[in-house]
Amino acid sequence: MRIANPIYDVVFKYLMDDNKIARLIISSIINEEIEELELKPIEVAGNKQQNEKKPENSEEQEPSPVTLSLTIYRLDFSAKIRTPQGMKTVIIEIQKTKFPTDNLRFRKYLGSQYADNQNAHKVLTGGRLRTTGIPIISIYFLGHKLDRVTACAIGVKRAYVDLITNEPIQQKEVFIESLTHDSYIIQIPFLTPQRRNDLEILLSVFDQSKAIDARRHILNITEEEFPEKFRPIIRKLQKAIQSKQVKQKMDMEDTLIDELTEMELTIRKLEVENKQSQLIIEQERREKEQERQQKEQERQQKEQERQQKEQERQQKEQERREKEQERREKEAALLKERLAQEEIEQLKQQIAQLLKDKKD
Repeated sequence: MRIANPIYDVVFKYLMDDNKIARLIISSIINEEIEELELKPIEVAGNKQQNEKKPENSEEQEPSPVTLSLTIYRLDFSAKIRTPQGMKTVIIEIQKTKFPTDNLRFRKYLGSQYADNQNAHKVLTGGRLRTTGIPIISIYFLGHKLDRVTACAIGVKRAYVDLITNEPIQQKEVFIESLTHDSYIIQIPFLTPQRRNDLEILLSVFDQSKAIDARRHILNITEEEFPEKFRPIIRKLQKAIQSKQVKQKMDMEDTLIDELTEMELTIRKLEVENKQSQLIIEQERREKEQERQQKEQERQQKEQERQQKEQERQQKEQERREKEQERREKEAALLKERLAQEEIEQLKQQIAQLLKDKKD
């Protein structure tokens, strides 16, 4: 049996527009019984939004217009889940992406759910009726592989644990439920021909190894491999092939993907050229810096030579001053000696004169 490839946004939307099928797919992934499921009026694809709502019994209608996304496709549901404790209202956010993308976008969309005041209801807690956030369940369909985990279907489920005794806590708290959430991740590239449980059988409609055309618009599956409860899914996907509007929008997605690929190649080329330019600029900067350092080294060397010559000059000047001082000291000593000698001669003459005068 040939079916339309649900990895395409338009086909995925065509499938999830059917309330019974959407309820079946989500129930199988989260392993919870969904009693009621309502597509919320805001659908987001990329950075564009449109308000639309389709009746539950609109299986035969053509899909309503949809904005195609180059990055992330998003659907939001309000659901009532049957649990052993009774009915529980939750918000189910489904995001699908074909290519690796910045996970901050996922966080942004998820954060908008937590910040939306409409995602709240009144709950009896602490003996009072209080407004609290509706619990959120997030489901991610990835058209690319994660870095380490190779499981095709991953469940990230919360558990209450007493950190002192390390024992599990069975009771649920409104406060905790409204601030934390379970997540489910489907890695489409890791889907294999194995059919180990019902979920793996259901997810096989996304198995890209079943593609039979170059554009991967059509998958070839064996209807008998699917239990009766999953047959509406593959029949819906079979009808999608016959829809001219779906085919047209798949072609549009291909065109956008081709443009995206071309843009990516252009960006990579520009990045390579930019990197090469940066390397050249950096090399020139290093050469100029090396030349500057060399000139600075030469300047310092000349300054060192100048200082050395100045030091030699000062040393010679010091020696000259010392010699001059020594010369002056010698001249002073000679002058003192000569004066002393003259004074002695004068004394001798005075004594001789006195002796002469005494004889007379």
